[in-house]
Amino acid sequence: MRTAVIADIHANLEALRSVLDRIHGLRVDDIVCLGDIVGYNANPNECVDIIRSGKITCIMGNHDASASGIEEPEAFNSLAREALLWTRETLTEINRLFLMNLPREQQVRDFFIFHGSVHNTDRYIRSRNDAIDNFRLLAGLHGALRIGFFGHTHIRTACVKYHGMVSVEESSELSLSKDKQYLINPGSVGQPRDGDPRAAFLVHDSIESTVVFYRVEYDIINCQDKIIRAGLPPRLAERLDWGE
Repeated sequence: MRTAVIADIHANLEALRSVLDRIHGLRVDDIVCLGDIVGYNANPNECVDIIRSGKITCIMGNHDASASGIEEPEAFNSLAREALLWTRETLTEINRLFLMNLPREQQVRDFFIFHGSVHNTDRYIRSRNDAIDNFRLLAGLHGALRIGFFGHTHIRTACVKYHGMVSVEESSELSLSKDKQYLINPGSVGQPRDGDPRAAFLVHDSIESTVVFYRVEYDIINCQDKIIRAGLPPRLAERLDWGE
């Protein structure tokens, strides 16, 4: 199976369309989304429609939870909170219910998908200790899964555990070993934060035991114009230029 893994779309329709166009040229069998379809950008309904109508396997992100009304956005910074309140007013009822009913995490064949951390949508995997905690949780799942895909940080990451040691793999293509554990973040489709403004995703090939990371150009200017026209904070448009 060849599975495309996307995350953190954040209502960026231009980026999502460019990523899906690229994915469709890579002969994948399915697509999974690691949450945060909405937030920050100006096309929440269109992005949810694509995920929903395409029957893409998807889990709930923290922005999805808040936009759907399950949680209140008190913990978010002012930019994110303003965008979430705007998104609540903008979402159609069918899309709000879709977000509300997404699972928080899910096993997909021989790997596990979650948004922030295993069993916690809001926590980040940023440090070695964060990775160690999540490797332990991953190993404790039914079947002791060795591969977990996560989002939330908006930064491409591949943490590898081998004989108790955790390292970070920088390569754009990984060969997966059966005696290692992996925590892998594809980066963000709609709001990258690693200094590269291009949309990010990955493809996992379970037959070849590989993960390949991709970056895709998209129409940033059109996305920025929509943010401004919607009355969202201009800073949300500016940061797309820099991938921050």
